Amino acid sequence: MSSVDFSEILNGLYENKVIPYIGPGALFDATNKLTGEAMPADSNSLILAMNNGRPMAPKLMYEFPRAAMNQELKRGRNFLGQFLTKLYGDTEYTRASAHNWLAEWKPAYVIDVNRDTQLQDSYADEKHTLILGLARITANHFRFKIYHYDGKQYNEIPQEKVDTSLPILFKPMGSPKPEANFIASDADYVDYITELMGGFAIPDFLKEYRKGKQYLLIGLPLNRDSERMVMSDIVHDAADKKGWVLNKNPTPKEIRYCKKIGLEILDASVEDLLDTLKISGNF
Repeated sequence: MSSVDFSEILNGLYENKVIPYIGPGALFDATNKLTGEAMPADSNSLILAMNNGRPMAPKLMYEFPRAAMNQELKRGRNFLGQFLTKLYGDTEYTRASAHNWLAEWKPAYVIDVNRDTQLQDSYADEKHTLILGLARITANHFRFKIYHYDGKQYNEIPQEKVDTSLPILFKPMGSPKPEANFIASDADYVDYITELMGGFAIPDFLKEYRKGKQYLLIGLPLNRDSERMVMSDIVHDAADKKGWVLNKNPTPKEIRYCKKIGLEILDASVEDLLDTLKISGNF
């Protein structure tokens, strides 16, 4: 059990002043309903799943976008979409405890950089707005699609039609539903991050809403450039102290980075947070 005092953070979360930012570590206890195997979520497990359980060359095992780029060049971009759709859209998993917690209190705004559907499932009985990240499209500069969920189905809408009173689910790396779109390969990340930096990957209403907010990074590693660059632009205009990150074993690189941008590293894991919630009666 962690000795970290979560009271300030939890108060901020429940007042929608602190935004949950969900990474792969939040899915630690989600398992395949048929095989019992853990859901592939982090970089290493995604690479193994993509390559039929076999490790790739060390330089490709460095991070998933690099390995995905290798496979895109060999098999085509459609291969990645089909792989991720089968993995997250066609395979049934048990619920992650972190998502059960989110489902209980349904925050007004959640960022989820995983590509599975559990966050969307948590809001399946409630109207909400879904934002999915896009990459490498030619129709316009925008790198997102926005959907209104009416309690039964999703319908794509322009950002001018968004009901800002509804919960916002932001999945920048994509999802298999309502239509499969994913940020996966290096080329996807380069395009998405470029437009993210230019302001074209965040809807205008969200740019306004996020001002002065703080964030709790749950299960998000910060030892790779892709995760850091996406995160730093998504939380732009945050409070001076951007928030907190759960990390019991930070690398020197992560320590330096968090100090530089204003994130406090908490000596706690996702499991520690969930234990605290149970003890406090919040879950």
